[in-house]
Amino acid sequence: MKDVASQAGVGLKTVSRVVNGEPGVTPETERRVQEAIEALGFRRNDSARVLRKGRTATVGLVLEDLADPFYGPLNRAVEEVARAHGALLINGSSAEDPDRERELALALCARRVDGLIVIPAGDDHRYLEPEMRAGVSTVFVDRPAGRIEADVVLSDSFGGARDGVAHLIAGGHRRIGFIGDQPRIHTVAERLRGYHAAMADAGLPVAESWISLGSTAPERVAAAAGAMLTDPEPVTAVFAGNNRVTVTVVRVLAAHARPVALVGFDDFELADLLRPGVTVVAQDPAALGRVATDRLFQRLAGADLTPSRIELPTRLIPRGSGEIPPAN
Repeated sequence: MKDVASQAGVGLKTVSRVVNGEPGVTPETERRVQEAIEALGFRRNDSARVLRKGRTATVGLVLEDLADPFYGPLNRAVEEVARAHGALLINGSSAEDPDRERELALALCARRVDGLIVIPAGDDHRYLEPEMRAGVSTVFVDRPAGRIEADVVLSDSFGGARDGVAHLIAGGHRRIGFIGDQPRIHTVAERLRGYHAAMADAGLPVAESWISLGSTAPERVAAAAGAMLTDPEPVTAVFAGNNRVTVTVVRVLAAHARPVALVGFDDFELADLLRPGVTVVAQDPAALGRVATDRLFQRLAGADLTPSRIELPTRLIPRGSGEIPPAN
């Protein structure tokens, strides 16, 4: 900084103001300082800055799987809001493993991130209490924290599933299958609850064979769909619990002789280009990321906020697959 100040003919404080984007510097002076910075190859010492300010200007994001299309827009939204606040995003995947989630979250805390955004894999987050007391602001997304009080931003999984199944019922379906992810996952439980609510609202019974929960591996989902379609009283419609399940069910139905209606939870790429287009209950992953990161930076700015649950609405998008009438 002394070299930059000398070359630009200004004081150290002026260089500091320019580097940190602070006001009080004329455009001409800022130009001279920037030219000196470029000429000398000056780089700010972030380690010294952390020691002085107690902040690293970094936030951590722990999500399920970076390869999942749902998390792409969410990740990007978190990154954009962080960037607008002058912060760098560091992220990693838990692979739906609670132990890996804990390891990753604590590793980010050890690197002194200012805040954490976590999509939970586990149901016990008491391990984060010491970090939160030490000042690491934490917001959970998509699923609530387990056994601690913390902010959470999520979609209305219950209401969205209820609307999707009610749409099938309104189209004349009475035997509707539900294929979902692992039952311990909060969103899965909420969507199954919405399915049951819609069926109960219509006074319809639910056979045990119409519900299948477990891995989203294509082999498992295809087997579950095949069993429902070949049952002595086969389902005439399927409600798929997430985008990965929906994609596999689309493949199964393409090879099935009898037309079967389908509504999926989560939109996915090319869903509108298939024939028929896939009717979905769409959530907004980018909005989840934006709202959660805004909340995080409110806390980092010192806002005195009570931990809250922020629930964003879903939207039913009819495209054709959910409007196929029952074959029998």
